[in-house]
Amino acid sequence: MAFPTPFYDRSGALVGAVNVLVDVSERQRAERIARRLAAIVESSDDAIVSKDLNGIIETWNKGAERLFGYLAEEVIGKSITIIIPLERQHEEVDILDRIRRGEPIDHFETQRRRKDGSLVYVSLSVSPVTDETGKIIGASKIARDITEQKRREQQISLLAREADHRTNNLLAVAQATVHLTQAGSAAELKKTIEGRLRALANAHGMMAQSRWAGADLHQLVAMELSPYFRDGDPRAQIDGPKVLLRPEMAQAMAMAVHELATNAVKYGALSASGGRVHVQWSLEGGSKLRLSWKEAGGPAVKVPSREGFGTRAITRMLGQLDGKVKFRWQEEGLTCDIVVAI
Repeated sequence: MAFPTPFYDRSGALVGAVNVLVDVSERQRAERIARRLAAIVESSDDAIVSKDLNGIIETWNKGAERLFGYLAEEVIGKSITIIIPLERQHEEVDILDRIRRGEPIDHFETQRRRKDGSLVYVSLSVSPVTDETGKIIGASKIARDITEQKRREQQISLLAREADHRTNNLLAVAQATVHLTQAGSAAELKKTIEGRLRALANAHGMMAQSRWAGADLHQLVAMELSPYFRDGDPRAQIDGPKVLLRPEMAQAMAMAVHELATNAVKYGALSASGGRVHVQWSLEGGSKLRLSWKEAGGPAVKVPSREGFGTRAITRMLGQLDGKVKFRWQEEGLTCDIVVAI
């Protein structure tokens, strides 16, 4: 850029001019870069904020407006603590101390408070801001919303703990099943254990299919009776309202129905061609399940001289869930009444 400068002789008469050339290309380039950087900051999805060494907000971009809910004119000139929960105010003191020492802060995960009072998880990166002499005069802060990431992490952690709990519970039940099972031969022992573990697997599979929302009681009973009856077989009646069983209850009920069915096949109604089984249940007060297993048409029933594994298993497993079990060995067939809270 040229600036003409007048030139005079000794008498003061104007005799000409001298053009002084000043190179402003560097300044223009610097201004363009500054405008471009300002546009990038303003359009960023992340919240970008600058503050002085006292924590007073100096700039506040659109990303900060979206994340925290405050317009720039509402917060510029105010303390950054306006978005920091009371229990985290000490963090700002620590951050400013580090900035004064020239230490940047990378990916510091914390919580901040929006204008509406809600909390948001953020990842903070804070850098010192210096003047032309290199003196630290403030800080530039970038805050990224990681609320969804935190929610996923918490969900994964919860699912992992739940899976661990359910696995340990299932293994404990399986261990007890093996430990308490008695049989006259190795083959019979193997067959008995396989049947009981299959009952547990059925309940587990149903819970997995429902994403652990619950196991349908009608489906569970039908599945345990399926080895002995085809669909629609009049000898097996299943009646009751729709009930979803929680995981522990589903495992216990699957084992109970399996033991009752197995006993019926060996000694009860299902050992005779004309034998029948009726499983029915009702809900009391919306929180109590009353289930009844009734056999008929089989050989005459006698009260057993000793308690078998099936009886012990049903009583123990349901008893651990505060359930009550009552067996009635009537001449026309066994009846088992189960009452549990759901």
